[in-house]
Amino acid sequence: MTRFIIRRTLQTAIVLVLISVFTFLIFQVIPNGDPAARLAGRTATPEQIRAIARSWGFDQPIYVQYARTMRKIFTGSVVSYSQQINVVDQIRRGLPATISLAAGAGIIWLAFGIAVGLVSSLRPGRALDRVLGFLALTAISTPAFVIGAVLLYLFAYRTSVLPTGGYVPLTAAPWQWFRHMLLPWISLSLAFIGFYSRVLRGNVLDAKHEDYVRMARAKGLTSRRVMVRHVLRNSLIPIVSLWGLDFAGVIGGGAILIESIFDLRGVGQYAAESISTLDVPPIMVIVMYTGVLVVVIAALVDILYAYLDPRISLNA
Repeated sequence: MTRFIIRRTLQTAIVLVLISVFTFLIFQVIPNGDPAARLAGRTATPEQIRAIARSWGFDQPIYVQYARTMRKIFTGSVVSYSQQINVVDQIRRGLPATISLAAGAGIIWLAFGIAVGLVSSLRPGRALDRVLGFLALTAISTPAFVIGAVLLYLFAYRTSVLPTGGYVPLTAAPWQWFRHMLLPWISLSLAFIGFYSRVLRGNVLDAKHEDYVRMARAKGLTSRRVMVRHVLRNSLIPIVSLWGLDFAGVIGGGAILIESIFDLRGVGQYAAESISTLDVPPIMVIVMYTGVLVVVIAALVDILYAYLDPRISLNA
């Protein structure tokens, strides 16, 4: 376990350094990427642009700018170029909405994805399996923002059953928090449910024909015990990996469109606004935080792998 933690820590450090360097360089070489010119405005004179570049340090060598930006990120003092406000404070304001969206949707798509996949695998090729397969493929092929727009029209604008958008903190009003998050959860979850159910269905059908399953049946174990202890346990291993990475991706900005449609003002929406204005500091901070989250969740997934299948060694 100690070797595993050390190895993961070193990998995390290397990955984060590479991500930060590439992100910083990309926004230095793109057209209109001069932050001094953007801060000065369209009507600024060259003298004004040079003065801003000197005051912000944009005239320094690129490695000096990178080191200064990274130091500000780690000290929490990085400031947005466009709005000139603390980036970490802005991320903290949007983080509850993003976590609420990702956590709720993640639980929904994992639970329903497993349930639908199991039901489909019990009687493959039958009518119910075909109907669930059709619905799953429809959900996968329909963009999340289209689902969100349709749900918003049906349940918010047309019938006023649910709110049209916005975010209410869980601690302020739990019931209103749930009502405001229900449509975003459903919109984000449907495609994942369809995909996870098809993956699990295939895994279960393949596992049923493995030698260890035949051996378990030959020992006289009940069908339920064989399904739970052998078939399902091994079939869930790829699902665990998918869920961990998808969950990290959603928190890291994978739900930008959903946040925008329902005006949740989360981290993803903040990242989209920063990209539209070529504002480097918020993007770098969000990318760094996302990188840490992805690597940490990947490590936790490896640990859970070893629990689900003891043949998998953490020292491998």
